[in-house]
Amino acid sequence: MLIRINGAKGGKDRVSLLAKKALHNLRNYYKVYRPKQWLFEGPEGRQYNSSSIRSILLAAQKKARIIRKITPHMLRHSFATHLLESGIDLRRIQILLGHSSSKTTEIYTYMANNPLKSIENPLDS
Repeated sequence: MLIRINGAKGGKDRVSLLAKKALHNLRNYYKVYRPKQWLFEGPEGRQYNSSSIRSILLAAQKKARIIRKITPHMLRHSFATHLLESGIDLRRIQILLGHSSSKTTEIYTYMANNPLKSIENPLDS
C-alpha cells in the first residue's frame, strides 16, 4: 500500500502511503480516465501545477463548506502530525515527507507532543 511520487516538492522522488480506502476509488478512476504519463493528468495530459492543485483544493473546500483557509501544505502538515501522534517514528515520517534533514521533520514533535495540549482547562470541568 505504497505509492511512488515522482518529482514531488523540491523535484524530489519519494514513496508515501496509499490508504486502503482510496485504492478502490483509484482503480475505478484509472479504468475511466486511462492516464498516459501522470496518474492525475491536467488538461491535454500535462502534469498539474501548484496553482491547479490549489484550485482543486479550493473547490473541495467549498463543497465541504470549510470556512477556514486551507492549503495543500496544511494537508502535508496534518498527515505528518497524525502519523507522529499515532506513534510512527520521526525517521519514517522523514522518509515519507522526503525531507533530506531530520531537523526539518523535528518541527512536528513540537506540534504533536506539546505538553500544554494535555492540560484540561478548569472551565471545562
